[in-house]
Amino acid sequence: MLLTNGHIATLQSDNSFGLIDDGVIALEGTQIAWIGASSDLPDVYQNQNTHDLNGRLVTPALIDCHTHVVFGGNRAAEFEQRLNGASYEEVAKAGGGIVSTVTATRAATEDLLLADALTRVDAMIAEGVTLIEVKSGYGLDRDTELKMLRVARQISKARPIEVRTSFLGAHAVPAEYVGQPDAYIDEMCIPTLRASHAEGLVDAVDGFCEGIAFDTIQIGRVFAVAQELGLPVKLHAEQLSNIGGAKLAAGCGALSADHVEYATDKDVAALAKAGTVAVILPGAFYTLRETQAPPIQSFRNHRVPMALATDCNPGSSPLTSPLLTMNMACTLFRMTPLEALLGMTAHAAAALGDETRGRIFAGGRADLNIWDVAHPAELSYRIGFNPLHSRIFKGSL
Repeated sequence: MLLTNGHIATLQSDNSFGLIDDGVIALEGTQIAWIGASSDLPDVYQNQNTHDLNGRLVTPALIDCHTHVVFGGNRAAEFEQRLNGASYEEVAKAGGGIVSTVTATRAATEDLLLADALTRVDAMIAEGVTLIEVKSGYGLDRDTELKMLRVARQISKARPIEVRTSFLGAHAVPAEYVGQPDAYIDEMCIPTLRASHAEGLVDAVDGFCEGIAFDTIQIGRVFAVAQELGLPVKLHAEQLSNIGGAKLAAGCGALSADHVEYATDKDVAALAKAGTVAVILPGAFYTLRETQAPPIQSFRNHRVPMALATDCNPGSSPLTSPLLTMNMACTLFRMTPLEALLGMTAHAAAALGDETRGRIFAGGRADLNIWDVAHPAELSYRIGFNPLHSRIFKGSL
């Protein structure tokens, strides 16, 4: 199939949208076979079936590289508590936060978890997402962590979207291990990681490195097992404070360090040296009403790729809109529209270790979005507006 008469944002470099006017994209199976101006179209493609884009904008499909879309219940009551003055840490220490979602997730069946997750995933698909990362971490026991990962795998069977899973057993200390984080890591988290890997349920390993969760030594033990199993790692780092998570991520060659509001310039330099992507999560910053913004200029100075993600979760970021995420990144953190679009495409792909998508190039994946806008900056500029005309997933319109 030939996509003709398109205004194409190739994103083939990080320095411009790479726009091609009157552009053509030739699709063969699940791949892009050729891209360029219509005047340069090779003869071999002249007689293929065509689809006229009528001058619409084409971009790579969006990627949400950090989500927690599988969970039970909701935390609207805690949202109200925070508005009445309680901090995120105070809510967590009082038995709320992640632990309250653990109770609901443990009680839910796989069918219920899947049905609820699909409502969130459908919202993402409607705005042009074709690949999401899904974390465990609301089970904190063997059976529920495995249940969450099985549900995450089922999402791609129920919807036209791909899923990458991350084992996040080191997310919080459950009630049965209060005051015993080391015992939890050794007795539950690591054995469950091994069991998840044995079932083929894990693509990467994550952890929450924070004062209310786990320190670098505890996360380091989990990451050592991940390395033994041949699994890449990523890390929730420096969200609420700086306890060395970014340096740990860099030292382990992590795919990404996520949140990173409290990362220092030295942390950023370490991430740059390691080739680790910084995943910026404005939804959590907005919801928690934080004031410490991530060091965007430092990431620019050190040329650390900045990905964006919804961080969809029931507590700190009940967000399912990648387009609103892009707007938030621009408005709250002064990222540019180009940086925002790269953050939801090429750099999000890099945060998942995927070099086949996120840019439009010959040989790349034929996952594309067609938008009813004149310029890609409009995708970040508008608020509460979805201009998606159609989505191409695995070469199919």
